[in-house]
Amino acid sequence: MQQRQLGPFSVSAIGLGCMNICHAYGTPISQEEAGRVLLAALDAGVTHFDTAALYGFGVSETLVGQFLSRHRSQFTLASKCGMTGVPNEQGVKVRVIDGRPATIKATCEEALQRLRTDVIDLYYLHRWDKKVPIEDSVGALADLVREGKIRSIGLSEVSAATLRRAHAVHPIAALQTEYSLWSRNAEIAVLAACKELGVSFVAFSPVARGFLCGAPLDVTAFDAKDIRRAMPRFSPENYAKNQALLPAYHAIAAEVGCTPAQLALAWLLHQGPHILPIVGTRSADHLKDGLGALSVQLPASVLAQLDALINSQTVHGDRYNAQANSEVDTEVF
Repeated sequence: MQQRQLGPFSVSAIGLGCMNICHAYGTPISQEEAGRVLLAALDAGVTHFDTAALYGFGVSETLVGQFLSRHRSQFTLASKCGMTGVPNEQGVKVRVIDGRPATIKATCEEALQRLRTDVIDLYYLHRWDKKVPIEDSVGALADLVREGKIRSIGLSEVSAATLRRAHAVHPIAALQTEYSLWSRNAEIAVLAACKELGVSFVAFSPVARGFLCGAPLDVTAFDAKDIRRAMPRFSPENYAKNQALLPAYHAIAAEVGCTPAQLALAWLLHQGPHILPIVGTRSADHLKDGLGALSVQLPASVLAQLDALINSQTVHGDRYNAQANSEVDTEVF
C-alpha cells in the first residue's frame, strides 16, 4: 500500500471515510455489513479511518470502536467534534454546530468511550462555530493534546485565512474539505496554504458523491434521508445538465484502462503528495475498486483533458444549498 503523510502519521494514500456506513445516504446498512466493510479495509492495507461524532449521532464512532478497537495499533484514527446531535424539545436529536471549549471537551470524552480507545490520533473541528473565535475552539483542542487525549488537530471546511489563524494557536496537522473534479473550491487558496504551512489536505467525496462512479444515478429515486436531495447539483434540472459530462469522462476512463471511480481518485492523487483522498462506501467491492486507483498513472495530457471537461465552470449547481453554505467557511468561485 502506498503511503502518504497525514500530519505526523504515515498512512495509506487512500483512507476510508466512515460516514456512509450509518449516515447521509438513506437507510443505514446492518452492523454486520458495516463490520465487513471496516475489516475489509483494514485487510486491504487501509490505515487511515475517518469518522465523526455527527455520523449517525455517534453510531459511526461506535461501529469503528466495536470492529476495529482490537486492531487499534494498526491504523491511524481520525474523528471530529464541533457538530453533533442534540435533543430538541421533542427529544429528537438534531444537528447542532457548537464550538465552545466545554462542548468540544465533552464530545471528545464521549468519542473516546464510543471508539474504545485512550487517544484519538487526529481530531478535527468539524465546522467552525462562527459564534466562537476559532482561537478559542483550537485552544480547547490544544488542551486535549496536552492532556494526551488527542495527538493532533485538524480543521474541516475552513478558509485559508481561518487556517492561518488556527495554525498560529497550535500547529494544524490536517485540513479536510470536499475536493474532486467537480468540487474545486479548495484550489482557490486552501491547497496552497496547506502546502505552505505543511498541513496535510484530506479530500472527502472524491468521487463526487457517486457522480463519478460507473453506475448512473437516478436522482428522483434517492431515499428520503439522502442528503443529496438538498444539494443543488443533484436537482433533476441541474443533474440532467451534469450528466452530459459523463460520456466523455467514461471514454477517458476506458482509454486509460481504469474504472470511472479509479479515474476520479487517480486525478486527486496526482494533484499533490500532501493530498489524501478518503473514500466513503458501504461495499467492500467498491472499496477494492477504489484502491485500484493507486496503480493508475495519468499522463499530463489526460490530466489536462479531465481539467477541461469537469471543472467549476462546466458543473451546474452549487455543492450545498444556502443553509449549508452559510455553515462553512470556504472560499467560493
